[in-house]
Amino acid sequence: MNWGVFEGLLSGVNKYSTAFGRIWLSLVFIFRLLVYVVAAERVWSDDHKDFDCNTRQPGCTNVCFDHFFPVSHIRLWALQLILVTCPSLLVIMHVAYREAKEQRHRAAGGDNCRCIYPNPGKKRGGLWWTYLLSLIFKAGVDVVFLYIFYRFYRNYTLPRVVKCELPPCPNVVDCFISRPTEKTIFTLFMVVTTCICVMLSLIEATYLIGKRCRECLLASGGDSRR
Repeated sequence: MNWGVFEGLLSGVNKYSTAFGRIWLSLVFIFRLLVYVVAAERVWSDDHKDFDCNTRQPGCTNVCFDHFFPVSHIRLWALQLILVTCPSLLVIMHVAYREAKEQRHRAAGGDNCRCIYPNPGKKRGGLWWTYLLSLIFKAGVDVVFLYIFYRFYRNYTLPRVVKCELPPCPNVVDCFISRPTEKTIFTLFMVVTTCICVMLSLIEATYLIGKRCRECLLASGGDSRR
């Protein structure tokens, strides 16, 4: 994907988001996507090559590496970023569907016909539910991946030395991880930014529900006075 298309997608997501959604988008783009592309990939580029064990037994190093690193951080983060950004694209597609439906309606009934969607990007009806469910899905994806990282790497930290006694290792061997401190810092940074994104999604969902309830109460109050 070239940067022009990517910029168009970002502007579309930013256009139909609330203030909390724009903060979330900036956080994901600057502190998660750019950090992943610019720095994180290079930090984990030597994870298997420089994983050394104090044994020459064939296959022992590979088995121990697979045991302590069942899934690479980089691949998990890539999958997380893909899943967490897809719901925003669904909102854009829903707005585009509304705009296309409005254009077909105007073409069939003329310019003087009543509009189906006076403002296709306004969060009402199905678009409100799409936007709300996208927030819940994004928060859920981040929480699930936080749990996966915690299960694979306790406390989100990497030790300097790990002990392995899996076959075909002849006995308990010491294995040394490449740059564990740097990798731990990047892991904690991604965990903190993910937690902030979860909080923003939940706050935005609460804001949308509260605003909708307030509008319903005001509408019911106006009907009762009439």
